[in-house]
Amino acid sequence: MSYLYGYPHKTAYRPFTPALPLESVWAEERRDALFLYVHVPFCEMRCGFCNLFTAAGPKQDVVDGYLGALKRETKRVKEALGTATFARAAIGGGTPTLLDVAGLNTVFDLTEGVMGADMKNIPVSVEVSPETVDAEKLRVLRSRGTDRVSIGIQSFIEAEVAAVKRPQKTAEAEAALDLIRSTGFPTLNLDLIYGMEGQTEESFLFSLREALRFTPEEIYLYPLYVRPLTFLGKKARAWDDMRLSLYRVGRDFLLSQGYTQVSMRMFRASHAPDAGGPVYRCQEDGMVGLGCGARSYTGGVHYSSEYAVGSREVRGIISSYSERTEASFGEVGYGFRLDSEERRRRYMLLSLLADGVDLAEYRQRFCTDVLEDFPELTELETHGLARREGGWVKLTPAGVERSDLIGPWLHSEQVQGMMKEYAWR
Repeated sequence: MSYLYGYPHKTAYRPFTPALPLESVWAEERRDALFLYVHVPFCEMRCGFCNLFTAAGPKQDVVDGYLGALKRETKRVKEALGTATFARAAIGGGTPTLLDVAGLNTVFDLTEGVMGADMKNIPVSVEVSPETVDAEKLRVLRSRGTDRVSIGIQSFIEAEVAAVKRPQKTAEAEAALDLIRSTGFPTLNLDLIYGMEGQTEESFLFSLREALRFTPEEIYLYPLYVRPLTFLGKKARAWDDMRLSLYRVGRDFLLSQGYTQVSMRMFRASHAPDAGGPVYRCQEDGMVGLGCGARSYTGGVHYSSEYAVGSREVRGIISSYSERTEASFGEVGYGFRLDSEERRRRYMLLSLLADGVDLAEYRQRFCTDVLEDFPELTELETHGLARREGGWVKLTPAGVERSDLIGPWLHSEQVQGMMKEYAWR
């Protein structure tokens, strides 16, 4: 079981031989509603469940070298893109707030001054952690346009987070949340995890009630994932015994508290502000990723730096990135080409796992019928996991809670094969 947040999965990416010129990759793309993403691949520690592209505890010279390369990449990408409008922006990682105030300002200077993103008038989200936020950094984020802060608390019970190798003090987490609220961000997103060793329905509900004391506009509930090469992945143990029952307990509690379920993971409060800004649809619009580990999406090509989980391999990739010249960022060397079938599949899959598939919109876009292209949708209906209503195909509640099984099941044979062949490192 795995969390599908994009298609195709990064483990289906392979080297391009020869490399593709960046200008050619973006030549036919619309650029009026792009997503801008900046990746900061550093954390103060690596949690036991984490397989993100990040290095723990970097020295300042490593961070400085990385930011220097990020400046060179940003200039070259802007040159290739030309005129572009950004509908949304996010700074993630890793933990962006591991950077000092000067480093954070550098990142915003690049998004605004070089890329031309109007950060104060579009939705801007930044990932933070309890250990790295302070009043000064939060003031910088807010003054530079950040309107959504996302923080991973995972649990308000120290024994539970300790079981997943996250030495977090509850008092520190609460102090960070108080700071975020007092700084005046319109949207606080709070992440919790269920399925941890020793967790019960009662302890999960305790964490949920504690979370609601900070009135988060959004709450994400993540099942504990056990991934290759992580601390938990190296332990021979099945972790999903109670995950479904815990999911249902969390879902029902948040619904009873006035939250609306947006997806399997995401719940939005009634007091959450409208996101505003230009409309961005991940199924249709492109994403410009900056930084080592960031992914970029065009209609026909998805690309990124190479990927790793092991600390030595991650540090090696970051070191190579930091040594690159501005000219070298004009080539795309690693990714996945989407043919017409994969484009249709991506649109169908991401739509289904979000709001559902609009049958008429799909037909207008691709000049085919989605139910003929993907008879798997009819199979989901047969099993009570999806239904047709008002010209849409949507997951039922039973389908939503099985999203992590349905997503990979809908991968193409090509993508499934490439993911299976991927050598984790």
